Amino acid sequence: MNEFIEVNKVSKTFISKRGKHPVVDNINFTVKENEIVVIFGPGQCGKTTLLNLMAGLEPVTSGVITVNGKTIEKAGPDRGVVYQKTALFPWMTVMGNVSYGPISCGHNRKEAKKIAQHYIDLVGLKGFENSYPNQISGGMAQRVGIARAYAIKPEVLLMDEPFGHLDAQTRYLMQEELIRIWENEKRTIVFVTNNIEEAIYLADRIIVITNCPTTVKGEYQVLLPRPRNYTDREFLKLREKISGFVDKSI
Repeated sequence: MNEFIEVNKVSKTFISKRGKHPVVDNINFTVKENEIVVIFGPGQCGKTTLLNLMAGLEPVTSGVITVNGKTIEKAGPDRGVVYQKTALFPWMTVMGNVSYGPISCGHNRKEAKKIAQHYIDLVGLKGFENSYPNQISGGMAQRVGIARAYAIKPEVLLMDEPFGHLDAQTRYLMQEELIRIWENEKRTIVFVTNNIEEAIYLADRIIVITNCPTTVKGEYQVLLPRPRNYTDREFLKLREKISGFVDKSI
């Protein structure tokens, strides 16, 4: 696999009336094509800011981010984003929300509906095409968010703690579903979380970052076969290893 995403000496400082507020400090890492890389760090450490920089929603203060050799300067359809709050259009059905991206990308309504149906089926929501966001559960809404991100056919999927507000049982189910969807249609995924079990369950590699201003503290390759088991001995050993490393770095 090639180096598909490169984050090279990236820093981000916000400026307000109170002065300068550095959030990201000289971060360096790469992501290979079709790899799932999890950015793992404590709450309020700058994970969302880092993801927004990769999405092109915020400009870097210094450094360069490239995707497939192209420098990121603004948002684009090559990068789909899924947030913790799905922000679905409440006045649109599931079909309307998922087909919105393809229509915005220039497809006519018939083509957009065909694309949307494919991804609605992929995330397991066939039969709910005409449901509105207030008629479906939180887990189902996140499936719509994933389908909507996939429907613009991005090269990269950026996910910012998308399961963080779900109850434990639904969260586990959505982790399983994300892997199933990824195995059906591979994408390069950068997934942000502060949950160590979630990181190990999902990742090919885990990049551990520090408190704000955040920088890379360490990296772990996860070689456990899928599907993974939270109670497996090797899973628990890796959890203990990473937890000990994070505790020492605080």
